[in-house]
Amino acid sequence: MRREILSWSDVDKLVDYLIPQIHGRFDSMVIITRGGIVPGGMLAEALDITYVLTAAVRFPADYTGLGGIHPEQRFAVPEFLQFPDDDLLVDRRVLVVDDVWTRGRNIVTVAGRIDAAGGMPETCVLHYKPALSLYPGHTPTYYAAVTDAFIVYPWEIDRDIEATSVWN
Repeated sequence: MRREILSWSDVDKLVDYLIPQIHGRFDSMVIITRGGIVPGGMLAEALDITYVLTAAVRFPADYTGLGGIHPEQRFAVPEFLQFPDDDLLVDRRVLVVDDVWTRGRNIVTVAGRIDAAGGMPETCVLHYKPALSLYPGHTPTYYAAVTDAFIVYPWEIDRDIEATSVWN
């Protein structure tokens, strides 16, 4: 798989591309850990979103040891390690942020839970990988770039690149 290593300047440009796409005022933002922390913080500042919340979700049955997902695991039950209380979401327009939509499960799951709580989620990522998405017909509400590359963000440079591939 082709790899693309981004600089901080590249990330700034992606965020600058996203900002004019995002219309209206959001009541809050939910950042998906860990990938969404940096872009979420940058967007929260640029869009003047004061209420920034976090969500951590994993799918324990996902990993086959090869970084792949069996088709039946698409519907695996997620484990929420952290999630905002429903009263922080109900009747609120919420921007859900992650770094990349590869398979889409984390962001779709988080947006679905916000919707079930009575919130109005819209999704936002720096990179969208439609060829790998498990949700045909669904796209992020906002995205800066479409790619098929393995993206290495500047905050990941010191991590083992091979190990990070199973998490995207």
